[in-house]
Amino acid sequence: MNPTFTVPNSVYVFIMAGGSGERFWPMSRRQLPKHLLRVFGERTLLEHTIRRVEGVVPLDRIFVLINQDQYENLRKELPFLAADQIITEPTQRDTAPAAALATAIARSKQPEAVVVLLPADAIIRDAETFRRQLIDAIAAAIRKSCLVTIAVTPTYPATGFGYLELGPQLSAGPGGSAIYRVLHFIEKPDQKTAQHYFQQSHFGWNAGIFVWQTKCFLEECSKLSPPLAHFIHGFPKDDPASYILEHFPNLSKNSVDYAIMEHASHVVALRSQFDWDDVGSWNALPTHLGRDRNENCVRGSAILIDSENNIVIANQRTVALCGVQDLVVVETPDAILVCHQNAVQDIKKVCTSLPDKLR
Repeated sequence: MNPTFTVPNSVYVFIMAGGSGERFWPMSRRQLPKHLLRVFGERTLLEHTIRRVEGVVPLDRIFVLINQDQYENLRKELPFLAADQIITEPTQRDTAPAAALATAIARSKQPEAVVVLLPADAIIRDAETFRRQLIDAIAAAIRKSCLVTIAVTPTYPATGFGYLELGPQLSAGPGGSAIYRVLHFIEKPDQKTAQHYFQQSHFGWNAGIFVWQTKCFLEECSKLSPPLAHFIHGFPKDDPASYILEHFPNLSKNSVDYAIMEHASHVVALRSQFDWDDVGSWNALPTHLGRDRNENCVRGSAILIDSENNIVIANQRTVALCGVQDLVVVETPDAILVCHQNAVQDIKKVCTSLPDKLR
């Protein structure tokens, strides 16, 4: 795939799959999160992610980080993974502890290991370009001894993503990817600020994809977050499950962007050449499932009369709409969601009010 760089056998991929996907309620639940749904095809988003990175490293060097509520469903969905490739986080602690856990596991296998850390639920159609650029990111992490991320070129002024501000181009990867210094990690902006970023060529979406040598990440943790460094240093080769159960819950809940990447001394980013969508809400469905002549996006059995620009997911029963516009309607056996497309961000608020059996 890349004649000037061969991926070493010290590279381990960790897929973060611990989220509950509340924005896709009522189909997604604690035990069946968004990345285990089959809304977008026959495969789950998680399996698509695994198969995508399998073109870079062999299957036995791919690990999935999950929360304990998901274990049974995930084992059924991924019978091709060994039991020790599914890492259970005893409690949700966001991406900084997940990054430390991934680094600790990789380091326990090989002292000079390289970690690839990425989310489970993005849609990337151009798998070959993604693989080529991921290999470039691995090469940069090894050759430059730095932390590497990927900046996705914005296609619209999004307020739902974090952004990266890029500095000058430093070099190019062996596969042709442009590599830039990262100046700032930026939180999700308001609409006016997002419009400004969209009009500037040196901003990109933060895709949450990271690559580093374990020694480089550990060095940054020692300076910026000593508890993470202590967790990595203490990680044992024998009986890691007991160590995780005892020590992981003590780590502070924080994102790796805020805890490490934003303050690290040497962070670079590749400018993406592949399409990317994190499928952040039901409003993303028409992009991938299409629309009818009245701009409705329908999956399942539905009757729509004088209705336009609606998103309808009918899993078992027929859904009928008359004279409505801009709605999201999702039918499941035990719950039905009806909301305006402008209010999909409030679905998370609904989840906080639900009884446990519906979460």
